[in-house]
This record gives sequence, C-alpha cells and structure tokens, in this order.
Amino acid sequence: MSLSAKSILFTALAMTAATNASAADLTTYQAPDAGYDRPPAFQWSGAYFGAHGGIASPKFNPFASGKGLTGGVQAGYNFQVGPGIVGAELEGSYLGNNEIRVPNGKVEERFRGAAKAKVGLTFDRTLVYGTAGLTMTKFEGGKGVSTSGGWKQGYLVGGGVEQGFGGGLSAKIEYNYVMTNDVSTTTSSGKSKTDLPDHVIKAGLNYRF
Repeated sequence: MSLSAKSILFTALAMTAATNASAADLTTYQAPDAGYDRPPAFQWSGAYFGAHGGIASPKFNPFASGKGLTGGVQAGYNFQVGPGIVGAELEGSYLGNNEIRVPNGKVEERFRGAAKAKVGLTFDRTLVYGTAGLTMTKFEGGKGVSTSGGWKQGYLVGGGVEQGFGGGLSAKIEYNYVMTNDVSTTTSSGKSKTDLPDHVIKAGLNYRF
C-alpha cells in the first residue's frame, strides 16, 4: 500500500473514531432539569385572632355628626374548600360613645358583642367575603334621656376584603350594618321605642396559627 493510501486510510479511521465519540457524548448528555417547584397556595383554613379599629356612625357617611371611634378584638375559625371559605367569628368592641338620635334626645352606644358567620371566595392571598350574625349592644342615656339599661339584641350584615401576608398575618377592611330594634328610652315627654341603625367601618389585623 502506498504512502498516500495509508495516509488516507489513517485519516478516515481517525475521523470515524472522533464521530463515534461525539455521538456517545451526545447520547449520554442530559440537559439540566428546567422544572421548578411552585410555591404552595396560601391557606386560609384554621383558627385566628386579632384586633380592629374604626368608626361607628348612625349614618352611612362616616364623617357625619354623632360618630365615635371603635376598637376591639376578634377570634374565629375558617374552613377552606377549594377557593371557597366558610367560617365563624366572635367579636367584642368598644364603641366610643357613638351617639344615636331618639325622640327628644340621644343615646350612646358603649359596647357590642357579635357572633358572625362568614362566607367568601379566595384569590390565593386575597379573600373577599360577606358576613352576617347577631349582636348584643349596651346603650346608655344621654342628656335628658334614660334607657332601660342592659344589653339589647340586634342583627348585623356586611362584607370585607382581607389580604394575607407571610408568617400567618393578614389585614382586613370590613363594613358592618347593625340594626337594634325597639330600644326603650324615657324623656320628659314620655316613653318610646326606637329602631337604632349603626354603620361601622373598620380595619383589622389577624394572626393565624
């Protein structure tokens, strides 16, 4: 075999070996996994407690006369099924001597307790909900007006938006309409019974555990 033929044969063998090595490398090489673990959806289920503050007023306009600052605490439990929420909450509030007009005078709201049901829809960390329940409100007479004293039962409807954060914390804004029927008052003109409305706008913080 001539030198030229040997050179050609040697070159062909070298190229074949290099091609086979490259093919083997391509066969055994695996691209890095481009997938990633998605963070878990925010969970609203479980017990919580918190505090709130806001304004109570006999009129829907929170800046109307007779308003009072309100503050208190709440505790509750939520059940989450898919994006839906069903829950219950107990709430206690000081009403800041909110004044409500009655015949020939005004009465003051002092304290309120509420037992509320909650139904809502979640959008991951955002909860939009409606609420309804029963209330017990303590009234005191104003100038020239006296009441029968004690606590009067009423009802509550409303709704709100709550935003979840890390560490079990969430913040909410809520509106409540409260109606207390047949509140008895006595003035120099005699006795009367009045249905007393109340509008409450409040912001609050909750902690889940």
